[in-house]
Amino acid sequence: MKENKPKIFLISGPSGVGKDSVIEEIRKLYKNFHFVITAVTRDKRSDEKDGVNHFFISNEKFKSMIENDEFIEWSKVYENFYGVPKSQIEIPINQGNSVILRVDVQGAQKIKQMIPDLIMIFIKPESLDFIDKNIRNRGENSEDEIKRRLDTAEKELSLSHHFDYIITNPEGNIKYVIESVKDIINKNL
Repeated sequence: MKENKPKIFLISGPSGVGKDSVIEEIRKLYKNFHFVITAVTRDKRSDEKDGVNHFFISNEKFKSMIENDEFIEWSKVYENFYGVPKSQIEIPINQGNSVILRVDVQGAQKIKQMIPDLIMIFIKPESLDFIDKNIRNRGENSEDEIKRRLDTAEKELSLSHHFDYIITNPEGNIKYVIESVKDIINKNL
């Protein structure tokens, strides 16, 4: 019988494209997978929980983790630090569990250089209007932040060709994206 080696799947895409919604559903389907929890210095959104969505930490703690080489990748995005703790990947892989992580496009490229067999999935919007609407619906970003996120989304879309798979999120059909991600995972296990 063939022994399956644990795999690392990375999901990325612009802010507001639906990554969290996809991961929430995938989490229900793949109970033996480890879903990486990233460390962030931004404020927690009203629907987020510390230790579930992210580890919400101070700038000081984040900088200490950088100094101690505790991140596989980190970056400063939208005035806040975001990072993937090494332990969030190393421990589950060593225990034989596949991993799913969600990072921004910059982070995805850095991680791919360190983990060449990483399976990278990019979720793209049908249009930038889709992103604009989703970010506004959160009701938690200023006009300046929304503009900055839309400008970043445009740059990120131009880098999508670096990913192994690109899935377009058709507005109002997140189920299509979830099924597509599920197909990619099953094909690669």
